[in-house]
Amino acid sequence: MRQETLEIVTTRANPLIDPALHVWGWEIPLYLFLGGVVAGLMVVLAGLSLKSTDRPKSKAVQLAPFLSLVLLSVGMGALFLDLSNKLNVYRFYLAFNPTSPMSWGSWILVLVYPVVLVTGLSSLSDELRANLMARGFMQKPSVAKLMRQAFSFADGARRPALWATLGLGIGLGAYTGLLLGTLTARLAWNAAILGPLFLTSGVSTGAALLLLFKLDEAEEKTIVRWDIVAIVVELALLGLMLIDFGVGGAAGELAGASILGGSWTPWFWSVVVIGGLLVPLGLNLIEVNKHVRATLFSPALILLGGLTLRFVLVAIGQESSFSMIQ
Repeated sequence: MRQETLEIVTTRANPLIDPALHVWGWEIPLYLFLGGVVAGLMVVLAGLSLKSTDRPKSKAVQLAPFLSLVLLSVGMGALFLDLSNKLNVYRFYLAFNPTSPMSWGSWILVLVYPVVLVTGLSSLSDELRANLMARGFMQKPSVAKLMRQAFSFADGARRPALWATLGLGIGLGAYTGLLLGTLTARLAWNAAILGPLFLTSGVSTGAALLLLFKLDEAEEKTIVRWDIVAIVVELALLGLMLIDFGVGGAAGELAGASILGGSWTPWFWSVVVIGGLLVPLGLNLIEVNKHVRATLFSPALILLGGLTLRFVLVAIGQESSFSMIQ
């Protein structure tokens, strides 16, 4: 009787496979982080402009809408890299499913570009507009005419565009959390609190990004105060998430195991909670109460904490499932 050799191929030795299967790598956390930052920028910028009838005073706030479009494009690029069938990406826009957060998110991402562009054009000061129009390629009569028409349209539509920016920013920020929350088979993601948590974290990181630049004194004070509120709310939401894990029985215990004694515990508590929230909160309170100048340390910590939060939540969700419950 002839013997045959049976060859078995296993992927258990591949990274992120054993002991838990991780389908998503760095691309998804980066996409969620940049999407949150852009959402936060949109909310903060719209809030600042709706609060005042004048254009923003600092160049950083005037140019921030264009920066947000760049960051969003980078985030969508990361998402595109994660897609298995990249040529089918157009199918997202062949239909709209009102019960699908992913469908909502796809259309929100498309709507963000024109709305934020109008907001950005209407926010530019006369000086920045003159500098832009003085550039070589702008000297062509057809291009110059087109830009003047664009500025005129943006100025006329500024108020509606600001409200649309605010609404889309809230939708984009919540979507980044709801995207995970719909995957209820993953214990750590089976929580309605992820939408508000990611939105609040996005506002905090968006405000932190603005604080890295030189701002008008009034703008800086307002953004710091808003950032304090966002951090406090984010801490409260994280606390509620941990309570949910604690009272969730076997499922909740498994969902929170990775950050309550497991492999992601140091990252969550040291980088996210302490370094990314509590320390910046203390520094911001000192800045407000003692009237001292802001440093780059606090916003940098907030951004690092926000990025780490996405990596941690994406990882612990992939490490937990209902099949693990005995």
